[in-house]
This record gives sequence, C-alpha cells and structure tokens, in this order.
Amino acid sequence: MGASCLEMADRFHGSRPSFIASLLALLAIPSEAAFAADATTRSPGDDLVIELGGGAKFEPSYEGASDYDVSPFPTIKLEYLNVPGLFTIGGGGDDLGFSIGPSFNVTGERDSSDHDELTGLNDVDATYELGLKASYEWEHAEVYGAARYAFGGAEGFVGDVGANAIFRPTSYLEFKIGPVATFAGEDYMDTYFGVTPGESLSTGGRLSAFDAEAGIKSAGVEAKARYEFREDWFLNAEASWTSMVADAKDSPIVEAGDDQQFTVGLGVSRRFSLDLFD
Repeated sequence: MGASCLEMADRFHGSRPSFIASLLALLAIPSEAAFAADATTRSPGDDLVIELGGGAKFEPSYEGASDYDVSPFPTIKLEYLNVPGLFTIGGGGDDLGFSIGPSFNVTGERDSSDHDELTGLNDVDATYELGLKASYEWEHAEVYGAARYAFGGAEGFVGDVGANAIFRPTSYLEFKIGPVATFAGEDYMDTYFGVTPGESLSTGGRLSAFDAEAGIKSAGVEAKARYEFREDWFLNAEASWTSMVADAKDSPIVEAGDDQQFTVGLGVSRRFSLDLFD
C-alpha cells in the first residue's frame, strides 16, 4: 500500500471517535433542495422497488490487518418485490414490521506478497457470499440477522446479527447505531485465520500453526446515516468498530496485525420503482 494510504490510516487511528462523529454529522446539514422534495413512498402499482449505487470505503486491507486501503463498493438493496399470486418480499422501504430480502458480500483476494507480515502464507482468492437478511423494524429500533453461503476463496456459512436504535430528525434524514456480531463456519475461519504446518514452516516459524474453529469472529458497533438530498437520491455514510474475538483474535495472522478493526464508507444511491406486471 502506498505511503498516502498509510498516512491516512495513521491519522484515522489517532482520532477515531472524532473522525467518525464528524463524518456522520455532515449528513445532518440540511439543504434547501432536499427539503423542497416530498418524502418518497411506494406507489400501489409498483411491483419492484430497488436501490442502486456505490461509493468508497476506508477499511482494513484484509481481516485482521493493521494497514488500510480505500476500495469501491456497490449498493444493491432490494426493498420490495411482488410477484402476483406467488410471493412478496419486503415492505417497500418505508413500511415498519417484518421484512426479508437478499444479502450479499464480497471479500477481495488476499495476496500475501502485498503484506510483509503474511509472507509465507498461501494466497486467498476473492470470496463471494450470497444469502438472505431478515429484520423487524419499529419506529425507533430494529433487529436483524443475515445468513449467507460463501464460495470462492473460502466456503461455508457466514452471517451477522445486530440491533439498532433509529433516529429520524426529519423525514429526509435517518441515523442508525447499535451492536453487531459476525460469525463464520470452520472452512471460512480456517481459510482466513488458520495457519497450516506447511505455511508455518514457510514463514520460518514466525507464524505458528493454528487451526481456527467455527464461531463468532467479531463484535462491535456500527453506525449509519442516510440523507435524501433529492427525491429518491440518497447520500449514505457508515462507520464501524469491531473487535476480533475467539479463534479469530487468537489467530497468529491477527496477532501479527490488529484485532481492532475500523471502517468508514461514503456513497450515493438512487431508488427505482417499477410496475412490472400491468
């Protein structure tokens, strides 16, 4: 990673709470254009409500890393899908109560040659995760859980559970903050946190052999802010702190890096509503 990214990471580590608070506070600044728009709700004839967009995230170079990279990320959120006579998913985005929808994640490849502390370990290809997320939302709180199947660099089930307090100062601005925990199956854990005897030998004994078991891999706090600056256009910010736990924390890979992980992301998205079945 270049010197500029390392300098960013150093500054970020030196002022984590104020940096995160300042980023989220930016979304609380209203604009005349935003407050001239009407709040968006799903029309009765809409069969599909989907949100698409993207942004950039400042995050650890790999799980357990002490250095950070800036990388792009997509936003794909299915808020509502109705297939007449078959099924309905979601509540259209503005409805409270139970909702269920797709969940996905991508973990980029881990190239050991890019990190001195990983020299001697096998590379890990990118891992793709697909599954479902279920949540129940009240006016000022929500609980959620997601389960996904991972394939590619690692295989097995992964997921997360959490809860949020929800604050809506205006109809255009929403804050969420709460605890979150992630879990993973044995193959995933062993791929990213395990060290085989052969790999240990390749590191010259610098990283001892380690067999990572399934279980909770991290726990922490996540905050999100969402600002509708124009009808159906959103500015999205997120920040999180998580601490590796159990076998993930005990892994020689994490011990050589950092068990405290931080992320900050900022992006833009647009909601699309379509009548698919006239």
